[in-house]
Amino acid sequence: MTFTREMPLPLREQAAIQDRWLEVRLNDLLPALMDRAGIDLWLVVGREYNEDPILATLLPAEWLSARRRTVIALQRNASGVQGYCLARYPIGPYTPAWRADEESQYAALRRLVDELAPTRIGINVSETFALADGLSHTEHRLLVAALGPFAARLVPAEALAIGWLETRLPAEITAAHALNRLAHEVIAEAFSASVITARTTSATDVAWWIRQRFHDLGVQPWFQPTVMVQRGGIALYDDKGRATGGLPEDTVIETGDLLHCDVGLMSMGLHTDTQRNAYVLRAGESKPPAGLSRALTVGNHMQDITAGAFVPGRTGNTILRAAKEAAAAAGIDGDVYSHPVGYHGHAAGPTIGMWDEQGGVAGAGDYPLYDDTIYALELCVRTAVPDWDGQLVRMALEQGIVVSGGRVSYLDERQTELILV
Repeated sequence: MTFTREMPLPLREQAAIQDRWLEVRLNDLLPALMDRAGIDLWLVVGREYNEDPILATLLPAEWLSARRRTVIALQRNASGVQGYCLARYPIGPYTPAWRADEESQYAALRRLVDELAPTRIGINVSETFALADGLSHTEHRLLVAALGPFAARLVPAEALAIGWLETRLPAEITAAHALNRLAHEVIAEAFSASVITARTTSATDVAWWIRQRFHDLGVQPWFQPTVMVQRGGIALYDDKGRATGGLPEDTVIETGDLLHCDVGLMSMGLHTDTQRNAYVLRAGESKPPAGLSRALTVGNHMQDITAGAFVPGRTGNTILRAAKEAAAAAGIDGDVYSHPVGYHGHAAGPTIGMWDEQGGVAGAGDYPLYDDTIYALELCVRTAVPDWDGQLVRMALEQGIVVSGGRVSYLDERQTELILV
């Protein structure tokens, strides 16, 4: 599959691919995930404009939201998973199970549950993960009332929901490579003389150019792109290493500036999250100051250390601790705040630090790492730059990675040299 800057896939082709992915996921992924969670019936319920986050991942590509109340029931049986829908309209791969002219929607669900006689019925309620907490208070109340004695068999489907959201097919990983490549190409174009004119273009101008470029290419950002400027003589940190706030977002770019961007796009039901850095050459320069290049090298070392800590079975907090300890032993001053990426930008799976929680994250940080998952390897290092009179510079990097077969691979290529403007 190709998905390049010059030729994004038409929407109709994207939809066909997404629908094929859904069928494969239901047939090949879901049975093992339900077994792992110990759930033999999974109920996903959402109303139009108040959808359970899981619901969108179970709907065909032509369904952009729930319609009225939409109920999907997924039963684990001897041959795999059987899917049922209880809705006013047919839903792709699911067997209709509501006789709307004879019974109410919840009466139909009770009848279906009576027929299936499940042992453990998973519902999307979770104190830890918002993405697994999509069953609304009203729908929970109606569901409990309708199920009668079967309500005692309701259990949180947190593990199943997160497993479903985080696990990627090989074809989805291939698409993620292409989407990350597209993001990298747009950043390279944004950090170029075709977009930036020193002493004229502001950081905000570049951020909006990136957003417009995504739009023109037929993809959308999942957050507003940001561009930050660091400049010699205007320190981002005080003499005690505390952040000062630095230059404002609308700073006009000058030669000699270090630029940083944070961008994320979404397409085909997948997301990216990327940070890269550039240097604006002064007159007569052909390369960045050595101290800035070294800062990026230190950042790459921090990436290697952190990626090396991504061992399946470890929790997010264990990965964080291992990475921080190894970085400290290497003399690196840095922070790690990596996160899953997939159906969502800040997606389902283990949280591996937050910028303001470097000691670990209760709950989400206690979830383990699994194979066939995608992450934003997000981190920063702080280094003194002799070329800027020892000024402390923050080199922040964010790179898509995939964990598969117990190994970490970069999605497209990571940044190892500053982009030159």
